[in-house]
Amino acid sequence: MNVLAKPADLADAAPAGVFVEEVKTVQHYTDRLFRFRMTRPSSFRFRSGEFVMIGLMIDGKPLYRAYSIASPAWDEELEFFSIKVPDGPLTSHLQKIQPGDAVLMKKKPTGTLVNDALVPGKRVYMFSTGTGIAPFASLIRDPDTYEKFDQVILTHTCREVAELKYGEDLVQETLNDPLIGEFAKDKLIHYTSVTREDFPRKGRITDLIQSGKLFADLGVPPLDPAIDRGMICGSMDMLRDTKALLEEAGLTEGANNKPAEFVVERAFVG
Repeated sequence: MNVLAKPADLADAAPAGVFVEEVKTVQHYTDRLFRFRMTRPSSFRFRSGEFVMIGLMIDGKPLYRAYSIASPAWDEELEFFSIKVPDGPLTSHLQKIQPGDAVLMKKKPTGTLVNDALVPGKRVYMFSTGTGIAPFASLIRDPDTYEKFDQVILTHTCREVAELKYGEDLVQETLNDPLIGEFAKDKLIHYTSVTREDFPRKGRITDLIQSGKLFADLGVPPLDPAIDRGMICGSMDMLRDTKALLEEAGLTEGANNKPAEFVVERAFVG
């Protein structure tokens, strides 16, 4: 299988209207997860929490998948957090990229996990599983998030403890950041759980919401549509079940053109 991953090769082969960007750094967390950063086109604008189509040229054809942009809107580079699927049409190749390689990126970002899609509130929950933390990696590094909410609760549930590492690094980097740290230090809470290994907090986030353990651990009251807001990103089952729990609590799903109490991102990587 022929994969073009060098800037010079892609510059000639890339479709019109597509950015060709260079990979700057790659970090592998586990045999299933990695992140990479790449150059950002000077003309590219997006809202923190949005996703974009990125891809590679494989056997003469561009292959794209939707990826949440994990870097905030102010960052000079673009960051992505990805799964590795051994037989995945794109990720089986993308996981092999190195600094200096090139990635295709379509020009139009989109998505529902943006601050504009939520009505004002006191507290925002960012519910994530696995690589679903990526859009929240963008949002917790955006000053607008802390201007809009008094409390920002990032939940991250993974199968194994090692898969929490990206989120742990991310939160530490955010708190230590000279620009964002000042906003985040009194408002950002990171709540992790694991489903398949021993860990202080074990269980699916939906079970922790239903049992009330999430709220007891955080020392906050149960979900209240008057003050609580939610954002959900993860597996299809998690999206469905978490959405049902928020609706049961009286929260209404919103969108870019109709802000409300919670939003769901249904674009995912395969």
